[in-house]
Amino acid sequence: MARRSTRTPEMEPDAPVSAQVTYAQVDVATQDAGLIVMGAQHPRESDAKQLEGGTLILLGTAAAFWDVFETSPEWADKQPHPIDRWSTRVVEGLAQDLTATAYFPFGGPPYTPFIDWALKSGRTFTSPVGALVHDSVGMLISLRGALHFEQEFDVTTPSGVSPCTDCPAPCATACPVEALNAHAFYDVDSCHSYLNTKSGQSCLTEGCATRLACPISDGAERGRTQTAHHMRAFHPS
Repeated sequence: MARRSTRTPEMEPDAPVSAQVTYAQVDVATQDAGLIVMGAQHPRESDAKQLEGGTLILLGTAAAFWDVFETSPEWADKQPHPIDRWSTRVVEGLAQDLTATAYFPFGGPPYTPFIDWALKSGRTFTSPVGALVHDSVGMLISLRGALHFEQEFDVTTPSGVSPCTDCPAPCATACPVEALNAHAFYDVDSCHSYLNTKSGQSCLTEGCATRLACPISDGAERGRTQTAHHMRAFHPS
């Protein structure tokens, strides 16, 4: 399993057991950190891979994330993988404060099964082009970590209905070179080749045309600077 961190407060032998955490507490703490809850489930019911029991909370970037991140030491030091390092610090801090175990989608192989967890959350689905789509941020998903609690507490129940159900699927025809399409996911070489052209500069600086074509992607409220950073990481010059 990839990045995992278990951090719990030390307790004296006779110290009282802390009150059970609630979904509302996790939600508030997550938002304060510049993240959002992108899915919550009980592995006992969802059969999430590599977990048994308790409550699993998936965390992703919020609209406020980039403003928070740009003031962080990870951004200032100009060292590699700043967002992964920021995520490690912030999510491990949340795990310590909330008495949970932190997991991360990076740091492998082997990798923690985040795609399985996301699909079983009832809020993430497979889009017509094969990429994941989320019910509030569309195809601009950026999972930064997860918290697993030993306690099984009440969570918000999603509709479980894919936003693609009644969508005309503009994503299926948005890619200029059909690197992402409804027939064969995913022609990485064609994508990189296109980004090296003059025509491909808009995708490189403004974001993937396919992911932006998803109507739900507007919910991510992602600015151009953040999108350009992700694209540079995907396609370094």
